[in-house]
Amino acid sequence: MKDAPFTILSNAPLTNAVYELTLAGDTAGIVPGQFVNVRLPGFYLRRPISVCDRSPGRLTLVYKVVGAGTDALAKRVPGETLDLLTPLGNGYDLTKAGQRPLLVGGGVGVPPLYLLAKELISAGKAVRVVLGFNTKAEVFYEDRFLALGCEVTVATADGSYGVKGFVTDALPENYTYFYACGPVPMLKALCEKMKTEGELSLEERMGCGFGACMGCTHQTKSGPKRVCKEGPVFRKEELLWT
Repeated sequence: MKDAPFTILSNAPLTNAVYELTLAGDTAGIVPGQFVNVRLPGFYLRRPISVCDRSPGRLTLVYKVVGAGTDALAKRVPGETLDLLTPLGNGYDLTKAGQRPLLVGGGVGVPPLYLLAKELISAGKAVRVVLGFNTKAEVFYEDRFLALGCEVTVATADGSYGVKGFVTDALPENYTYFYACGPVPMLKALCEKMKTEGELSLEERMGCGFGACMGCTHQTKSGPKRVCKEGPVFRKEELLWT
């Protein structure tokens, strides 16, 4: 973990509430599924944001404006500097993917799957992606996954685009392993339905972001674990749902 300055290259909306933030800085050591903690002037707590993409010297974050902190972040402009703690948490295990991995994302759980998809495609895997949103106006990154060479299915709860329903209504029959990120109800439903082993990245409110405050614990079969430290990625088999 390091505390480092990053310079904003772009900060633009993908939808009415979701923004894509591109930064220049030290991206060494970042793996799919990890996150960063962003310091914002005037706010006591940093904002945890999953890593969407990274290349040498370049970092992409996708976030949703849901409160005062992310609203302030949306107002930052190119040329300004942000202070980031990076990289944080444990990422996905790519060695378990098999030949036909399935990636399932819901809402702002979609972004961390993009870097994962890139690396799986580079490893010669046939990647299938299922993306879930409430309505057509909220859909983003479908084109980015298609450009990578993934087979993509989109589900919307209101049926305004793609498959009508939830991600669990759009799952393919054949896959070797699954990776998922999204809201807890979605992840719980997936665990009940998925036929293979898999890994899930949990979304949770965080205080410190590196394991000191114990504020983001989740119950597992081996006791409570911190989403920011032992996670955010957990194996399906180890999670307990209340």
